[in-house]
Amino acid sequence: MRKFSSLIIFFILLLSMMDKALAQQYPVFSQYYFNELVINPAYAGNHVQLSLTSTYRNQWVNFPGAPRTFSFSGHTSLYDGKVGVGLLVNHDEIGSYGNQNVYGYYSYKIAFQKVTLSMGLQAGFNFVGADFSKLDLLNPTDASFSLLNTYKPNFGTGVYLNFKNSFIGLSVPFIMNSTIISNADALGSALKEARYYFLRGGTIRYLNPKGTLKLNPSILIRAQEGQPLSMDLNLGLIIHDIVSTGVSWRSGDALIGFIDLKLSESFHFAYSFDMTGSDLNKFSNGSHEFLLNYRTRIRKIHKNLECPDYYGYGINGRPRYKK
Repeated sequence: MRKFSSLIIFFILLLSMMDKALAQQYPVFSQYYFNELVINPAYAGNHVQLSLTSTYRNQWVNFPGAPRTFSFSGHTSLYDGKVGVGLLVNHDEIGSYGNQNVYGYYSYKIAFQKVTLSMGLQAGFNFVGADFSKLDLLNPTDASFSLLNTYKPNFGTGVYLNFKNSFIGLSVPFIMNSTIISNADALGSALKEARYYFLRGGTIRYLNPKGTLKLNPSILIRAQEGQPLSMDLNLGLIIHDIVSTGVSWRSGDALIGFIDLKLSESFHFAYSFDMTGSDLNKFSNGSHEFLLNYRTRIRKIHKNLECPDYYGYGINGRPRYKK
């Protein structure tokens, strides 16, 4: 544990010393704790069964040109739970600018007696574009508005370690610093895609002998080139494995309340509200995020492999089969 703590401290210090740079923002989600795939490719296949998730985020409501994000993802396990594959599609827009991401995922799991190590890769492309017809330009020939529509490939990697009722993950979803705008005269310097770093961990603790009440604390440390280091502290209460509700605190940004409801054995619905903590709260009514998840077992693929609980962190150790 001392070596593990030292490694985390070293990682945080390393990220805090990264050089400043102009960066293209990747969508920020508040409900990654219900869909870890959006930050770590090693999570692909962790639900065992086919898992499909759609998300809509309306950020900074009533703020002109505020970000809106539509996301769809799906992943499943293959080969007796040893391999995971997935797909993620994002559409993110802010003002006249739009950013689409399409990525495929692959993970390979090594099962030990009490822990599972998952190693993941993702590869795809970002499409960055702008529709300046939405703007009222005094000088339409300004070189600053000579942008774009451009495709930029990228790739990333991550690891995910799953203990009994606990996990820790480290990921770098976008490794390449592709140049989006190279017109130094227009902007003063090149605009590049940012490299992101995510360090994530969490645990589940039983509050009563029957396990009908569980506490779910977790943390996310987020680093982006050109931006300050940020942290999310999350605390959820799981009730009868039917409802999960709680709060999150995002450093320097927002206080978040969330709730997830089990609609059926296959469907879950989640909602979160971000109360902006910065000066934007003078102009915005906060941010709304909605999530719908559907899971199903495909017998020819998943056979009788045991699937993890919805609010759990996956099956620990070697693949287990239902009797």
